Amino acid sequence: MSVLDDIVAGVREDLAARQSEVSVADLRAQLADAPAPRDPMPHFRRPGSSVIAEVKRRSPSKGDLADIPDPAALATEYAAGGAAAISVLTEQRRFGGSLNDLRAVRAAVDTPILRKDFIVGDYQLLEARAAGADLVLLMASVLGDDDLRRLFDVATELGLTSLVEVHDEAETERAVALGAELIGVNARNLKTLAVDNDTFGRLAPLVPSDRVLVAESGISGPTDVKRFVAEGARVVLVGEALVKDGAPREAVAAMTGVEA
Repeated sequence: MSVLDDIVAGVREDLAARQSEVSVADLRAQLADAPAPRDPMPHFRRPGSSVIAEVKRRSPSKGDLADIPDPAALATEYAAGGAAAISVLTEQRRFGGSLNDLRAVRAAVDTPILRKDFIVGDYQLLEARAAGADLVLLMASVLGDDDLRRLFDVATELGLTSLVEVHDEAETERAVALGAELIGVNARNLKTLAVDNDTFGRLAPLVPSDRVLVAESGISGPTDVKRFVAEGARVVLVGEALVKDGAPREAVAAMTGVEA
């Protein structure tokens, strides 16, 4: 079993437990109190780099990254630094996150929020919207064609923007055929955890110019951002480098607006 398979198996177990506690009807009732979805795309299409700054406590590849007792305070710093969106990891077993983190961040900032998780069912999309998320991650490596299409359509119906993540040529072709407007290229292979920073440059030419490309993983500072922008990225998603930096506001600002 690969690392990704193990993560998804745990996600499904935790999802089943939550479904036994909160019904779909109750989740849909919560949508009435959720704020209207925020559209991140106009900001993402601006000249220069946009930053999705991530609230990330730990990862399968690096273990514990940062002690984040107050995700809302960190998100406030990200927003002050000019983050175009804030990613909140909600997977608990491997990443130490939760939907409570997302709710806390939503209460603290007006910035669009991405629910970063391993989405495998409609229920998680309802959870995301009820908690105040504006974007969700859909991973082509996790979802077959039918599930990817269904979840993409359900997310759209809920007003959520889908970040469709790819790792190789076949997944990129699937994301393009899906009609995804926002496509993330993850340099980390979640089956092996290895990072190949050449992945983005190899896959970017397969994506039409009217789509918005997000570079994910392997970004430690403005030099990396400049490289990915030169290769076609409009957005960079950064987690580890920001949570380990003692000045997250300044770190986000340094990665924002970078041009090739």
